[in-house]
Amino acid sequence: MLHPQARALIDLMVERGVPPTHTLSPADARKFYRERRTFTQNEPLAVAEVRDLTAESGGAAIPLRLYRPAGSQATDALPVLVYYHGGGWVIGDLDTHDVLCRELANGSGCAVVAVDYRMGPEHRFPAAVDDVLAATRWVRTNAVSLGVDADRLAVGGDSAGGNLAAVVAIAARDAGDLPIAFQLLIYPATDMRRGHASHVTNGDGYMLTKDTIAYFHDHYIIDPAHDLDWRASPLLQSDLKGLPPSLLITAGYDPLRDEGLDYARALTAAGNRVSYVCFERQIHGFITMGRVLDEANTAVSLCSAELRRALKALA
Repeated sequence: MLHPQARALIDLMVERGVPPTHTLSPADARKFYRERRTFTQNEPLAVAEVRDLTAESGGAAIPLRLYRPAGSQATDALPVLVYYHGGGWVIGDLDTHDVLCRELANGSGCAVVAVDYRMGPEHRFPAAVDDVLAATRWVRTNAVSLGVDADRLAVGGDSAGGNLAAVVAIAARDAGDLPIAFQLLIYPATDMRRGHASHVTNGDGYMLTKDTIAYFHDHYIIDPAHDLDWRASPLLQSDLKGLPPSLLITAGYDPLRDEGLDYARALTAAGNRVSYVCFERQIHGFITMGRVLDEANTAVSLCSAELRRALKALA
């Protein structure tokens, strides 16, 4: 059964006539997402430091935001999570995920570096992939000045950001010069073909709909052949061996549920360490809704604990 708090949220959105994302222009959808976050997100936690930065890559500037957890010292070389926000590769930014990044930093004791990658339709696939890879390399290269431990570097993200984190982990393995210690995959998109059963069973009525998924897809992917590229669909990567340990979270009423589960199964079959948790009564996007969904706070605590455990073991 859908969680009563999730049901109440969906009913309230219908009552107030909240427009579906796919009915808005990308510019309006971004503005609406940014403005509405205060209704569902917790108050931002105080942290030791927040610093806006810029990663330079090939003449392009990629905005970043560094969080150091409460209680940490400026001289501490902290483990670090490089985090990629969700939003269908079209919406979302450093501000929409500011609360979550603060919560993950304080809960895990890690520094968090959030990445504001380029998005569609202005910048199509693989621009986002190029940016998150470049930003992650920049964090490792500048670890000393950032006060982080390059040997305890994790990647993570939610939804589209979870997709990008999975892709970075594979690309880093293949490159051999960007060791990733852990991957945090929160209801990740893993198969652009959108053929899993949950796209049908959960495709309407639970906030993220099949129409909105198509809207995001078509603003990000311009060539249908790109659906088969593992950098867009990491589930289609034929070799998933040798990837970092992971926590993969899905939601029971999410269209992306089944492809997330299949990715966890594929990682496990390839010999990787994977913890898989499905919040059976929740909807896509729930982890940033701690003001109105109690299980969002449970999920953040779980993510934080797994990050702390995985990265502390490497100290």
